[in-house]
Amino acid sequence: MHKGIIYRSVLILTLVLSCSCNKYLTLSPQNGTTRQEFWQNKEQLQSAVIGIYSSLIQGTPGFGKNPGSDRQMADFMFKWGELRADNINFTGSVYLDDYNMANGNVLPANTNVQWYSFYRTINLCNTLLKYAPDVITADPTLTQAQLNSYLAEALAIRSLMYFYLVKTFGDVPLKLTPTSTDNDLEQLTKTPEATVLAQILTDLNTAEQNAVFTYGNIAANKGRVTKYMVNALQAEVYLYKYDYNNCIIACDKIRNSGQFGLVAGNSNFFNTVYSNGNSSESIFEFQYDGSTTQVNPFYQLFSISSTSSDIVAQSNVRGDLFPVDVNDDKNVDIRAAIAVNGGTGTIVKWIGSPNSSALLSATTSFRHWIIYRYAEILLFEAEAYAFTGKGVQALQLVQQIQQRANAIYDPNLSLSLPDPNDANAVSLYILDERDREFIYEGKRWYDLVRYAKRNFPTTSSILTNALAVNASAALQQILISKYKDPNAYYLPIYYNEILLDPNLVQNPFYK
Repeated sequence: MHKGIIYRSVLILTLVLSCSCNKYLTLSPQNGTTRQEFWQNKEQLQSAVIGIYSSLIQGTPGFGKNPGSDRQMADFMFKWGELRADNINFTGSVYLDDYNMANGNVLPANTNVQWYSFYRTINLCNTLLKYAPDVITADPTLTQAQLNSYLAEALAIRSLMYFYLVKTFGDVPLKLTPTSTDNDLEQLTKTPEATVLAQILTDLNTAEQNAVFTYGNIAANKGRVTKYMVNALQAEVYLYKYDYNNCIIACDKIRNSGQFGLVAGNSNFFNTVYSNGNSSESIFEFQYDGSTTQVNPFYQLFSISSTSSDIVAQSNVRGDLFPVDVNDDKNVDIRAAIAVNGGTGTIVKWIGSPNSSALLSATTSFRHWIIYRYAEILLFEAEAYAFTGKGVQALQLVQQIQQRANAIYDPNLSLSLPDPNDANAVSLYILDERDREFIYEGKRWYDLVRYAKRNFPTTSSILTNALAVNASAALQQILISKYKDPNAYYLPIYYNEILLDPNLVQNPFYK
């Protein structure tokens, strides 16, 4: 995290806080927002919390044809989770950095490996965590419970940011103090992945104690940190660490709460979950608001009518991932039409409507970016069950997802039900179901890596098989050799970070 990154974070903090207060702050000194002037009352503290959430959707909605643009976090989350997997293709004006990533040819100069937006939000969280406790002294109307809940939000969002960085880059700089002025700039080394994960779990345990169950309205419950969002993140972190028992505990806290359920798989499913967002299934979403000018990046990513578009669905998605019942054309998985327009290959989930050619426009692309929903909790727990001798229960959870989607096919048209005592077979079955359920939600690559690392190198072929879908024939043998090294699962550190911070060392595979 070099000086350029941190300085921009200082500037962003100033702008976000000033905008959320509907006035500009006087900068004194010029290089930062001073403690004496800002952290004085609970209204300013609330503004700082809003600033953290604003940073999650901040940035240019375009997907980076201009590599110097401040790209949105959802742009990176999608590309890190999907480009190297097996569900995307390209058309029209192909962005070279996307094409190279999809072909497993990622160099440190690839603009898709920039991590600035994540560290920007981390710095906002660090700033609040440091200065918020002083507000309770300055403003006696702020209660300790209110303060603790704000701190829990910052801890949970910081944990989410670091978890994405760890999953994507492995060892990353871990900074837990803010950069508020130029005097705070540091040149940092990378912290081992295990240490970062331990810090994440420590912070989430603290956040769980103080986060609220509800804010009293749906938008806040889905767009801000609640105990359930913390539990969902805990569940994924534990699953990533193959700590199945703790994963199950975290999932059960959500399942037993009675606050969430699967949205019915009827004609309203798409609008309820995706078009409108904040459904009863939702746990945490980035809130793109149609009343603002802040659009998401998806029109620019997926609209084939856009001059900057390049990403469409892989041609075999509709036929292979979602089999067609030749005996009953009404026996259709509802997720197929939600995923992709079969005629154009347009990724429908974020910019279109099922069985329609109608698309959102560049100025109406406000669909939320979903981080966690209840279906994922069921499949997290199913995967943990598979490796704790509960294969029958695991398959029962999967069947809930399948039944909601009308995905119970003739056995000849889909995967045969695995032996519940074969943990690996059950996990593969779950992996395929996760692909159908969360296609284009930025999760596929991370799922493949989690499976590949579980019993490396025996399970590593799943990654080369996925890359072979996108990669040219000339590259496939190279990729098979490449992914024999698990260091290749991670992306390189962006070259400019290495140039500006001599303490940063490039990731092992890219040296």
